[in-house]
Amino acid sequence: MRRRQTIPAPVPAPVPVPEAYVEPVAVAAEPADAAREAGVARLFELHYSSMLRLAVLLGADDPENVVAEAYYQIYRKWRRLRDAQAAEAYLRSTVCNLTRMRIRHLQVARKHVESPPELPDDTVASAESTALLHDDQRVLIDALQQLPARQREALVLRHWLGLKESEIADAMGISCGSVKTHTSRGLAALTQAMEARR
Repeated sequence: MRRRQTIPAPVPAPVPVPEAYVEPVAVAAEPADAAREAGVARLFELHYSSMLRLAVLLGADDPENVVAEAYYQIYRKWRRLRDAQAAEAYLRSTVCNLTRMRIRHLQVARKHVESPPELPDDTVASAESTALLHDDQRVLIDALQQLPARQREALVLRHWLGLKESEIADAMGISCGSVKTHTSRGLAALTQAMEARR
């Protein structure tokens, strides 16, 4: 009896896998990215509450979104900052600018609305806004909200944050002389409004 010889089946050639299906090799984060992540996280930890209060005092109707946008912008521009010490000033300036832009946008939008929608009587402020403002501060905040935007900004930055005139000028993008003018006019108007309420 003859033994049958078996011929092995041909081995198929490997099929190339399209690159779209290949998982990218994990690349370790660059030191600059890690420094940016740590820096922004630290900035958030230290200044989120104060930036939220700043946005509320400046009159933002959505302070949480304004502050979130400010942190997003500083995250994007982190590598271009002169140093980490400049980050807080940049963040403060960004919150001021975004609040100002938001208020302008709302003023324009409200002018073009024929009949503003009626708000229900049970409309409630956000929990963060309510927690930030005590009853004894409401009268002051109401009077502050009636001031022109520049005067309000100058007063909040000077008397609430305790900034120097040069820091206020940087945050608002104006000269130190203009800061003095807005501050003195704002104080006079605020004093008059508070006395009228008594």
